[in-house]
Amino acid sequence: MILIIAEKPSLARNIAAGLGDFRRRDGYLEGENCLISWAFGHLFSLADIEHYNPLPEGERRWTMKNLPCFPTEFCYELRRGSGGERDYGVQKQFGIIEQLCNRPDVDTIVNAGDADREGEIIVRTCVNKALKTPKAQKRLWLPDQTPETVRAAFDEMNDDSDYDNLASEGYARTYIDWLYGVNLTRLATLRTGALLRVGRVIVPIVRAIYERDMAIKNFVPEKYYSIASKEQTNGETVELQSKLKFGGNEYNKALAKCADYNACTAKVTDVKRKKDSISPGKLYSLSKLQNVLGKKYKMSMAQSLEIVQKLYEEGYLTYPRTNSEYLATAEKDKVKKILSNCSKLGYPVVFKDKKSIFDDSKIESHSAITPTYKIPDKSRLSESEMQVYSTVFRRFIAVFCSEDCLAEKVEITIAVGDLETFTLKGLSIKEKGWMKYDDASQKDKILPELKKGDAVNINFAPVEKETSPPKHYTIETLNNYLKNPFREEKAMAEDTVGVDDAEEYRAMLEGVELGTEATRTGIIDNARNSGYIQLKKDVYTILPDGIYLVESLERMGINMDKFKTSEMGRALKRVFRGENGVDETVGLAKDEIAQYFAPLPELSLEEDTDTGFFGDVVGKCPLCASDVRRNKFGYGCSNYKSGCKLQISAYICGRAISKRNVALMLESGRTSVIKGFVSARTGKSFDAALRLEGERCVFDFSLK
Repeated sequence: MILIIAEKPSLARNIAAGLGDFRRRDGYLEGENCLISWAFGHLFSLADIEHYNPLPEGERRWTMKNLPCFPTEFCYELRRGSGGERDYGVQKQFGIIEQLCNRPDVDTIVNAGDADREGEIIVRTCVNKALKTPKAQKRLWLPDQTPETVRAAFDEMNDDSDYDNLASEGYARTYIDWLYGVNLTRLATLRTGALLRVGRVIVPIVRAIYERDMAIKNFVPEKYYSIASKEQTNGETVELQSKLKFGGNEYNKALAKCADYNACTAKVTDVKRKKDSISPGKLYSLSKLQNVLGKKYKMSMAQSLEIVQKLYEEGYLTYPRTNSEYLATAEKDKVKKILSNCSKLGYPVVFKDKKSIFDDSKIESHSAITPTYKIPDKSRLSESEMQVYSTVFRRFIAVFCSEDCLAEKVEITIAVGDLETFTLKGLSIKEKGWMKYDDASQKDKILPELKKGDAVNINFAPVEKETSPPKHYTIETLNNYLKNPFREEKAMAEDTVGVDDAEEYRAMLEGVELGTEATRTGIIDNARNSGYIQLKKDVYTILPDGIYLVESLERMGINMDKFKTSEMGRALKRVFRGENGVDETVGLAKDEIAQYFAPLPELSLEEDTDTGFFGDVVGKCPLCASDVRRNKFGYGCSNYKSGCKLQISAYICGRAISKRNVALMLESGRTSVIKGFVSARTGKSFDAALRLEGERCVFDFSLK
């Protein structure tokens, strides 16, 4: 008897539909020689810190007493409710899985988690917890959930051990994210008194949006001049834009250069006309699909992923969490069948065996998202579901369209004396071909009718312009940044047909991306739900809590930037390739995290930056004799409810004000000289003491 354990009930139903006749039982399905049960996604989660480092009896709050926590062996526990209560549905379902795994007639257990690293470890963990004696274990790997694919995959199952490297990466990633998340979230929260969600990926995502928004906020536009001519020749406007630029105080230089240009003769030196076919865009990876849906329909990443996942579970699309825009060579026969269905529906398609479509070297685990042979009844899809499905379907039709998109490309070269040569490029679509089916079409750009040797009228003049600030991140540009945070943004075009994308895929397979296709959407959504960033239409902006998160971590010296996150991503890919072990890679994270818990060096009062922990008592209030405590933004009198307004900021002019200096000021009226203040007005560094004047804290330069 074979026992198949699916990741979720919907997948179990689809497997049963593909394999034949099954009867419903309590928590599983029963066939003649096969049982199918299911998890509810994660039935298990990693135990919390208190499992490894218990608190003294009676203590419930987070504390530094059990930090940092570096388990020698990570433990999984059955998932609990949000309030820590038992989830009886989870307990019952695992009990059913445990009973089925250990049935004497069950000799083979099949892992039918989603076809990715997370699905692999979800079911593996269940089986490891449930199984009392060893049994054969297989893997059901489903690129889509159509009955035909289920039957074919079931007949070709590999041993689950063939996916050990994938599981190792999944476990290593889970352990590392737990180590960063629980240790640094608690540390940052205990230091500031505000719940700060610190994670290996969420922080660099929020930081990227923060840095972009600060760059926009602090941007000071600069005036400059370019020179351009826009004159009529043969009744048509010819616009020439020079590459030269002049500073805001160089108007006369620009004017003189215009005079030089206008004294020359402008002539058409070459006209090239070339009939060419334009290639369609590539098939969609998840992020590229989300880019298009966000740009066109203002669909958030969470919304688009939810819909793509639903269409996958209903058998209409292939597996969605893919980072590739290519198909595997082994899928050619499957593609031919899909194309045959498309032909019957009247679409002009033909099978194309091209390296730009089929390329195993650019596939990590899953091919690009495509429609399956199963065509939905469009009347039964919601408007947003139809938008997602048709976007994928139209791109598939465009890629395999038998009708070429034919265009005339025109290139006109105009020389202005020997001072500058201008190249004008135009495009005229002659036959739309695949463009009739895919929205990502190019627009005509018609150039004036000029012939080689024609004289061109010119009248160059200075044009005043201003430098522009950076643009806010959009769904598309943030997604592109996260795929490779070290690439220039202008190099991250939505479609790169005809461009060598080997570097992009090399970086992806090395693991430089921030997050993965499977996790990135959820992490961004977590940042939104935490109030760190917001999404309006398709534009991301930072929120006050996001600013507080980034700046608080900077002040605490907790460095969670793209460089460290990317380096850890590379280490995880080495686990996937079998080059490194789980323990070795997890050890890298432990070593880094341990640095943040190391005792601070003994510093003089002049250099001290230790602001302590939220709630620390630093002294007595000189106004009312109540305790002065460390709070979210600094140090304040605990008698504030009765009207005492003593408040001392923990950060003044870019400098941390230490607990010891505040204690000294409360006792004697002033601090020692503190080094390293920075003037907000001049940007210059200076040293000064601080003293109290009633409720106010002011600079004191008399102690130098």
